[in-house]
Amino acid sequence: MKKLLIAAAFYAGFATIAAQTATTENDKDQKTWYHKDYATTKVYGVNTENAYKFLEAKGLKPKLVIVAVLDSGVEVDHPGLAKNMWKNPNEIPNNGKDDDGNGYIDDVYGWNFLGGKSGDIDVDNMEVTRVVKKYQSVFEGTDSAKNKENQSKMPEEFAMYMKSKDIFTKKSQEAKQNVQLYTMINNAIPDMVKLLGDKTLTKENLAAVKPSTQQETMAMQVLAQVANDPQVAGKSASEVETYMKGQMKEALDYFTPQAEKGYNLDFDPRKEIVGDNYDDYSEKNYGNNHYEGPDAKHGTHVAGIIAGLANGSEPQYGVASRVAKIMTVRAVPDGDERDKDVANAIRYAVDNGAKVLNMSFGKPVSPGKNVVWDAFKYAESKGVLLVKAAGNENEDIAEHQYFPTNFKSQSDEKPFINNMIVVGSNTNDANALKSSFSNYDKKMVDVFAPGSEIYSTVPDGKYEYLQGTSMASPVVAGASAVLLAYMPDLKPEQIIESLVKTTNANTTNGFENLSRSAGVIDVAKAAEYAYKNFYKAEAPAKSVKRPVKKQKLHKAIDKTKL
Repeated sequence: MKKLLIAAAFYAGFATIAAQTATTENDKDQKTWYHKDYATTKVYGVNTENAYKFLEAKGLKPKLVIVAVLDSGVEVDHPGLAKNMWKNPNEIPNNGKDDDGNGYIDDVYGWNFLGGKSGDIDVDNMEVTRVVKKYQSVFEGTDSAKNKENQSKMPEEFAMYMKSKDIFTKKSQEAKQNVQLYTMINNAIPDMVKLLGDKTLTKENLAAVKPSTQQETMAMQVLAQVANDPQVAGKSASEVETYMKGQMKEALDYFTPQAEKGYNLDFDPRKEIVGDNYDDYSEKNYGNNHYEGPDAKHGTHVAGIIAGLANGSEPQYGVASRVAKIMTVRAVPDGDERDKDVANAIRYAVDNGAKVLNMSFGKPVSPGKNVVWDAFKYAESKGVLLVKAAGNENEDIAEHQYFPTNFKSQSDEKPFINNMIVVGSNTNDANALKSSFSNYDKKMVDVFAPGSEIYSTVPDGKYEYLQGTSMASPVVAGASAVLLAYMPDLKPEQIIESLVKTTNANTTNGFENLSRSAGVIDVAKAAEYAYKNFYKAEAPAKSVKRPVKKQKLHKAIDKTKL
């Protein structure tokens, strides 16, 4: 699921996300914090600039690396991205033909597996909803004897159904409750403005206000929480109003689709819009070239973290901005991605030259996991690196599965492939380094990377702070692209080893136990490690002297005189 966490954190403590970092729109240092060098700043950035300096000092010349963003779509003409978008060299734009014969018409910047002739998928179900819908009559139908028979015949499907049913029941109720909560808070904003009057938002000023109705009492409770947020503390009533409306809009935009569609057993946009048989995993030639889709905020933000270019007064730039081109493959709706689309997206990206794939999505159940795993193996066979977000539930993923995963069983000692790196999210606060939302595990999460309050590109040529392991994963994808650009012969497992073995460690609050590496990636250190352990300089081409017959030589000389 691609949506982020502001709404959820707001519910937990009203603006706790914003309180973590106290950002402002004009703070250039904050906008680029994830590039910082820990050794000199004590901020757990990834040391981007020193990586380039080291590699260039060795005389290495970079080769462009194609990084595929498997996501919600990308605004390909964003001023901060346009020059770093991949273009299919074998496709003639907008001629309605499949020029390169890959099965996809006019796929100039990538492909959209969530579209069809009639439009594009925006909101889709959660995967647990689809599982409950499919198996409810099979395992809990009107014939109890048949139910038991099916449960016995299909134990794996039954276990997945029961897990999905439990999550569906809990999450659908939570979504409805959150819609009610945030609607109520949104309706109370006028009371907040009235209570503040001509005063600014401070705890001292609030202490002097006496609410007279139940609605005003609730408004005061919200204001008391919001007063802890450095972004609005001390602001006027009108500024607080603008802030609160923005927060509530994001909250309602997040939970309303879940309540009305994501957890709605009767909602199914797929057949009418895409027109495929989504239970047929062998199908691959469907979709369209609508790269942006209805909501490309998430994918555009991810793309900017990987390869965004400084634009005008905007200082934001991606980790691999000097060496990477972004291929967009749209496979993630507002809701849960479908395994069929994920598998096809991986194969499309690999077949069209991507060497790094970023996957900032995930879900708790995966009916088509074997098809996705086959795509993983295909990527492995082609030497393609998969970079995967660990997830945003603040859970140990060895206890709570998060698909797609590189472990076929949580009890397995090692992944079944060697080309995937799983990424948790860290903050810029060394004393509270793990992002509060980030999933973790000492075996199944490989590294951490900056994912809290990351500033990057969003649609309409704009920029925003977002956060999630969705933001940490592209930091690692960008770092991997840097290593691969200067050392093109690196294998995925060598890139992973270089990143894992060179992290900046931290032991605060047990951070060392949250991932395999016990730290946050450092691209410069990883570059040095890869150069020392894996780099092989290209041997200079040997000139071959061939005997020349005198007669031909004379003829050649004669011609030069003409």
